[in-house]
Amino acid sequence: MITFTIEATWWLVLVSVFDLTVRIAAIIIVPRNRRPTAAMAWLLAIYFIPLIGVFLFLLIGNPRLPRARRKKQDQINTYIHDTSESLDFGTLRPHAPAWFRSLVTLNRNLGAMPLAGDNAAELISDYQGSLDAMAAAIREAERYVHVEFYILQTDAATDDFFHALEEVAARGVVVRVLLDHWANRGKPFYKKTIRRLDAMGAQWRLMLPVQPFKGKYQRPDLRNHRKLLVVDGRVAFTGSQNVTDSTYNLKKNIKRGLHWVDMMVRIQGPVVASVNAVFLSDWYSETDETLRDEIDLFDVASGPGDLDCQIIPSGPGFEFQNNLKLFAGLLYAAQERVIVVSPYFVPDEALLLAITTACQRGVHVELFVSEEGDQALVYHAQRSYYESLLRAGVKIWMYQRPFILHSKSMTIDDEVAIVGSSNMDMRSFGLNLEISMLVRGEEFITQMRSVEAEYRALSRELTLEEWEKQPLRSTVLDNLARLTSALQ
Repeated sequence: MITFTIEATWWLVLVSVFDLTVRIAAIIIVPRNRRPTAAMAWLLAIYFIPLIGVFLFLLIGNPRLPRARRKKQDQINTYIHDTSESLDFGTLRPHAPAWFRSLVTLNRNLGAMPLAGDNAAELISDYQGSLDAMAAAIREAERYVHVEFYILQTDAATDDFFHALEEVAARGVVVRVLLDHWANRGKPFYKKTIRRLDAMGAQWRLMLPVQPFKGKYQRPDLRNHRKLLVVDGRVAFTGSQNVTDSTYNLKKNIKRGLHWVDMMVRIQGPVVASVNAVFLSDWYSETDETLRDEIDLFDVASGPGDLDCQIIPSGPGFEFQNNLKLFAGLLYAAQERVIVVSPYFVPDEALLLAITTACQRGVHVELFVSEEGDQALVYHAQRSYYESLLRAGVKIWMYQRPFILHSKSMTIDDEVAIVGSSNMDMRSFGLNLEISMLVRGEEFITQMRSVEAEYRALSRELTLEEWEKQPLRSTVLDNLARLTSALQ
C-alpha cells in the first residue's frame, strides 16, 4: 500500500513537472512573431486541453512554408524586381493620387511586381460564360498555355475547357497545369481529371503536396488558392472562380441546391507578364524548373486599353501579409465610398479598425456576403462581426440563398478597384497563396459598378434591428467560432 502511494506520488510529481514545463515553454515559443490574438488563442488551447492543444500546435502552428520554398520565393522576387526595374511597362495614366502611388510602392516592395499601363480588363460575372471565354482563349494558343487553379475538375461544365486544352496540345502547344493537392484529392472526378491531363500530354504538378512518404510535406492546411490562366503571354484570366461545376459536384451542395457565383477578369497588356510570373514562380517551387530559356517573361506588348494594373501575390511564402496590408491601405485611402465583396469576411483587428474608421470618417461602406454558409466555422465567425459593423454604419447586403457569392473584390471611390482570389479572412491573409490585381481606371470601375448593382438586386439588406433579434444559441456559436479563427 505504501509502495503504491509512493509510486502514485512520483507519477503525480512527474506529470506536474511535465505540465509546468509545457506551459512555460508555450509562453516562450507560442507568442514569438505571432499576432497577440493568435498567440492568446493558442495558449488557451494548450492550457485548457494540453494534449490536444500541443498536438495541434505542432501540426498546424507554423503558418510558414518550408525554408527551401521560401528561399525559392525570395530568389524569384529578386529576379523579377531587378529584371523589370528599367523596363517599359506601358504609359501610366496621369494624375494618380499620392495614396495610390504609395500603395503601388508598397506592393512593389512586398511582392516585386511592377505597375503596368496600357492594359485592358474585361469582367466576366457569368459562371459558364467565364469557362467558355477561357476555352476560347486557349484555342488561340500558339506556344504555351499555363493553367493554375485551386480546384480543377473535368465535368459537364468544364468539358469544353478540357477539350480546348486537348486540341492545342495535339498541335504541339505546351500545356502546363498546377492544381492544389489537398483541395482536389478525394474530390469527385479527381482521378478522371488526372487521367485526362496525362492522356493529352500535359505537364502537370500538384501544388503544396502533403506526401510525407515522397519527402513532400508542409503544414497540411496550407493551400495554393490562386486561380489563373495565361495564353502565350498575351492573354490572362484571374479572379475567384475554380474550373469546376457551380455545385463543385459535391452531393451535399447538390442536395441543398447550392450554386457558386463568381467573377473572373480577362486581361490583355503588359500586366499579363506579372500573372505569368506568378505561375512561373509556383511552377519553379514545385518542379525546380525556371523556364527562363523558353519564356521571355518581360517580352510585353500594349493591350487595347489604358488601365493601370498591378499584380499582388501573397501567402506564407512571403515575409509579410501582402494582401492584408493592401486592403487596409485602401480602406484608409478611401474618401467617398468603399464596396467590398467577400464570401468569407473574418477580419483581424487592423482590418476591422480600418473599415469601421472609414465609416466614422464619413465614407459610405457596403459589404456583400452570402446569406447561406458553406463552411460552418467560417460562416459563424463572420457573423460575429456583423453587429460591430452595423453599429459603425456598414451597409451589409446578404446574397440570397441558395447561391454562394464567391466573388472577391473591392472598389475605392470611382477610380481604383482590386479583384482576385483573396478572401478577407485570416486564412487568406496567413495560410493561402493568393493572387490579387489592383486596377486604376474609371472604365473598369464602371464594369465593377454594374456587377455590384447586379449583386445588390439579388441581395437583401441586413439591418441592426433584425440582427439584434438573433437567438442566444446563434450568438454563442458565432463567438466560439470567432475565437477559433485566430488559431494560425
